[in-house]
Amino acid sequence: MGRSHALSGWCAGLVAAPLIGLTSVAEVVPFAAATAGYALVPDLDHPGAKASRLLGPITRIVSAAVRTFSSVLYRITKGPRDEDSTGKHRHATHTVAAAALLGFLAAGAGAKGGRWAVLAVALAGLLLAADVLGDWIITAVIGAAVWSVAGGVIPGMTAADAVQAGLAEIGSWIGVAVAVGMFVHCLGDSLTRSGCPWLWPLPIRGETWYEIRLPRPLRFSTGSWVERLIIVPLLLVGSFLLMPGALELVRNFISTTSVWVAGQ
Repeated sequence: MGRSHALSGWCAGLVAAPLIGLTSVAEVVPFAAATAGYALVPDLDHPGAKASRLLGPITRIVSAAVRTFSSVLYRITKGPRDEDSTGKHRHATHTVAAAALLGFLAAGAGAKGGRWAVLAVALAGLLLAADVLGDWIITAVIGAAVWSVAGGVIPGMTAADAVQAGLAEIGSWIGVAVAVGMFVHCLGDSLTRSGCPWLWPLPIRGETWYEIRLPRPLRFSTGSWVERLIIVPLLLVGSFLLMPGALELVRNFISTTSVWVAGQ
């Protein structure tokens, strides 16, 4: 579900950015791109995931370490009714606790390290997102900076300056991008038949790793026609409509078209 996860992270980032005070295109787009990338991080616990293969042996070693840690944590904390599982995939990294912890660490790095730390965290997310979604998301970040400069939003600055200014404004909020991305991933997995135990360690029906799922008739398998023909197209539409100024652009287009049709 790499593409679905990244797109849902992008949409969530576009929604979350204004809620934390990020309003300019130069702020919102890099924030959403980072959120898209970190929506892939929970799948570091799967050796075949894009995140696990991104940097070759480096991310494969990280993936192996994550799976080992998740397996140990599962054995230590499993409840009396938890299933007999290795506890590797869809466990430790697929929890609100993991999202909050990594978000907190990223926020601390952004607050103490300034724009360069924010840039490092944001670039890591951008690379993850681009690996799954393609280069258009990099183009979107660059285009946001150019738009800010050309539109006079940040007068007297180059595109690079606009991006750096946007990152400086994001600051410690980069942790929100990390946490939101990871949590949206968990919500996406909860739509599938396997579910996701993101409420760990809250005990539910004797399970500390209780899989949160939709009602049975609404669940789907990863890679199924539901994901490809319904979920992904809806996320693509949302990816456009949630961009800053997109709804106003659509309204103006509809209004102009209506006037033109009425005049015919």
